[in-house]
Amino acid sequence: MHADGYAGFEELYRSGAVREVACMAHIRRKFVDIHRAQGSAIAEEAITRIAQLYAVEKEARGSPPDRRTELRKAHAAPVFDDLEVWLAMQLTRISGKSPLAAAIRYALTRMERLRPYLDNGMLELDNNVAERGMRAIALGRKNYLFVGSEAGGKAAAIAYTLIETAKLNGTDPFAWLADTIAQIPDYKINKVDDLLPWKSNR
Repeated sequence: MHADGYAGFEELYRSGAVREVACMAHIRRKFVDIHRAQGSAIAEEAITRIAQLYAVEKEARGSPPDRRTELRKAHAAPVFDDLEVWLAMQLTRISGKSPLAAAIRYALTRMERLRPYLDNGMLELDNNVAERGMRAIALGRKNYLFVGSEAGGKAAAIAYTLIETAKLNGTDPFAWLADTIAQIPDYKINKVDDLLPWKSNR
């Protein structure tokens, strides 16, 4: 999973039920901030190298997981390895107390936890998609104090999940939900997967 230290994940993480995968967007952001503030050539080079990883993701987007893994191993893994070595080398050439050094240490720590994405086509290079999906929930969370009950909260969570999943699959959530709810009463239980949003043509 991608996570930003949300408390709700800590227990699952400690139990080993989930595995944290770091986020390249957060690594990149620190170098972008330093480059904007200082015009650092090292920060600029880091951004350029990271862009090569995103170029591979652009090519892999929409492909099945096994194809994504194949592309990453062939094209992203060498860039990833070189970036890691290059960053460690830069760290020996600059002041350890500088913001750039802090950004490099941050990157090196996270890259170790980001490496699994190279071998798993189900994982992403960053968690931007998840963050965009969570944005509406984060903006409206004060309203959830009045959701009514724990059961109401669970129902709202299910509704948000269905709606965001439909959006991610390019399906109109309202049309899909209306159609699915209408079909469910007479639908064969062993074919219910056919109603999932990624199988919709809308």
